[in-house]
Amino acid sequence: MNYLRHFGLREAPFGITPDTTYFFACRAIQQAFNTLVVAVSNGEGFIKITGEVGTGKTLLCRKFLGTLDGAWLSAYVPNPSFEPRTLYLALAEELGILVSANLDQHQLLKAITRALLDLARNRKRLVLCIDESQAMSLETLEALRLLTNLETEKRKLLQVVLFGQPELDRKLASPTIRQLLQRITFQHHLRGLEENEVCAYVAHRLAVGGFTGRSLLSPAALRVLHRASRGVPRLVNILMHKAMLLAYGEGRWTLERRDMRAAAADTPAAAPLAKWWWRLGLGRAGN
Repeated sequence: MNYLRHFGLREAPFGITPDTTYFFACRAIQQAFNTLVVAVSNGEGFIKITGEVGTGKTLLCRKFLGTLDGAWLSAYVPNPSFEPRTLYLALAEELGILVSANLDQHQLLKAITRALLDLARNRKRLVLCIDESQAMSLETLEALRLLTNLETEKRKLLQVVLFGQPELDRKLASPTIRQLLQRITFQHHLRGLEENEVCAYVAHRLAVGGFTGRSLLSPAALRVLHRASRGVPRLVNILMHKAMLLAYGEGRWTLERRDMRAAAADTPAAAPLAKWWWRLGLGRAGN
């Protein structure tokens, strides 16, 4: 990245690829993480984490999976937009079960059950994390519920964490899968960062990237960044990257309001920013 040396960075701090090195435990993320740890430790069958696009669900998922110790076996499905049988095949693959592609759904379920019982006998527990779960069909969600029927006298053989956009809630409200909705005992909704959290988030990512200087953001630039991003971490990253490129192009070491406004104007997903005369009420003077 051509501005790294200019700002004294080892690496680009505002990439949009989920990287647990840059995990930032703001209030909402920490609450969601605590929810996951408590729910999974208690052996709950279903846990749900929702949030708008870019609020950090995938990064949270990876951070959570990275904290599991040797007593756990984890399975991760990043794109579950397939039929029930394919879901079972994906889980079998994650469990290392060698199955024929010709097995029907019933036979697949039996093979998975045997594998889960073997894990239980060896005092291992399995947690299945499904990302982008709003893409699952109602039939696949019902097949997933059937998997969580598998249990010993003491606990569930499989725990499931659903990560998804708000559309997942609307899908779960369908009467055809009301039994699944009743089994979700822990849930959390991720929200955008507050303005002070955006400031801390930016400082954190810069520090991880190797920055040792003073704050890059002027107070006015921070306010624009928060408004334009709505506190969504992915948008914060995109806007910071573009604003830093602008400042670098002019040989400056501080990001000003005009840099952030230009970055927002170049980012379709950013929230529209009111013109200064509209904020003063002058835009309605002639009405």
